Amino acid sequence: MTTEPDVAVEDLSDKPATPLPRLIAVMFSSNVGALIALLTPLQLLLTLQTTRIAGADAAAAFGFITGVGALFALVANPLAGRISDRTAWRFGRRRTWILTGAIGGSLAVFAFAFTTEIWQVAVIWCVTQTLFNFQQAATSALLADQVPKFRRGTVSGFVGLAGAVGPLAGIAAVSSMTDPLAQWGTVAIVSIVLGAIAVLLLRDPQHHPAPGQEGLNLKQLALSFWLNPRKHPAFGWAWLVRFLLTCAYASGTYNAFFLMDRFGIAPEAVGGTVLLLSLISVGLLAVTSIVAGPISDRIRRQKPFVIAAGILAAGALVLQGFAPTIELVYLAVAILGIGTGLFFSIDSALCVRMLPSAENAGKDFAIINMANTLPQSFVPFIAPLLLSIGGFGMLYVTLAVFGIIGALFVLRLPELGREGDPRWAQITRETPARATAGASV
Repeated sequence: MTTEPDVAVEDLSDKPATPLPRLIAVMFSSNVGALIALLTPLQLLLTLQTTRIAGADAAAAFGFITGVGALFALVANPLAGRISDRTAWRFGRRRTWILTGAIGGSLAVFAFAFTTEIWQVAVIWCVTQTLFNFQQAATSALLADQVPKFRRGTVSGFVGLAGAVGPLAGIAAVSSMTDPLAQWGTVAIVSIVLGAIAVLLLRDPQHHPAPGQEGLNLKQLALSFWLNPRKHPAFGWAWLVRFLLTCAYASGTYNAFFLMDRFGIAPEAVGGTVLLLSLISVGLLAVTSIVAGPISDRIRRQKPFVIAAGILAAGALVLQGFAPTIELVYLAVAILGIGTGLFFSIDSALCVRMLPSAENAGKDFAIINMANTLPQSFVPFIAPLLLSIGGFGMLYVTLAVFGIIGALFVLRLPELGREGDPRWAQITRETPARATAGASV
């Protein structure tokens, strides 16, 4: 049960089963489909649904629903990664769960149209989070499985672009609709179609687990949620960077409430304004992601992009928190879009370098993805207290501080080509014996 320092995760991805352009299409399509289903509700549809059901208590209900749903996602993502790693079906260990998540999750999304009580919305949201996290865990693992090491920045840029296109496409599709059945049905149909396209394009040969890894026991499932940061320090720092910066970007969840509270926009009209803000953000995010990823691959540098992303996010949040006019909100969202593009174009490529095991890439990357999921619970948990103390200004300033700290923490990670330098946290790889045991403890 030892680790070897200074060795990057074994690169099985240098001979991918799927040609790179096709693989990019797979990851983009799958991620967009899942994020349409998850972020369109978070940014708009759940706000409208809770307002219809709970009226004046909608904000509190929204916080409860999203918080509980995020906890389910937190549990589902690592379990999905572990189960995907060990799946030996002929259909493929990643294809199986991309398809399962897309079909099951889309059916759950459609069920929202028939909810009449807050507890029903909460239950269905938990199911939705669980199923789409199976899809996302399997999709994320493809970055380690099949993307060559020095092309990961480029692919990471397209993954970041998917994070913007997903909610934008969803909001664009439903913002002009007023019938809840049409809104939820549209999201469900688009999500299932995009998931099916990804499965059809992906080449995913049958996986043959290493000796001793053919099955799963309760201990291995429990260890799906943990990888010791003391034994894998670079992995631990990468996790913290993603968590803190994702907390900053979680501010978008409150855009609808912010607009209604600060500028008195009516609930039936807020969808159009949220869509406009999303268009501004996504346009800049798209350009930044597509440009920054290949530049990172070319210059073999990742940390400067993350530092800039944290600084831009902090500045944008402070500006939005105290904006007296909606025009300044547009400017703040534009700056945040650039920062988001920088971060998501690089972050996945950076995190893959820190993974300790190729055999357990799905599980380990799913633990990294917990840093995406936890802010969905953590930010709604702290938001009511912050809003009661100082309104949206206090909320956004607090999230800005998280962004700055995340940018500083990335300094602990080794840069591309400088792995092993004792000035930075060490990248480690599990030995075969440890991999067989299932996880570090």
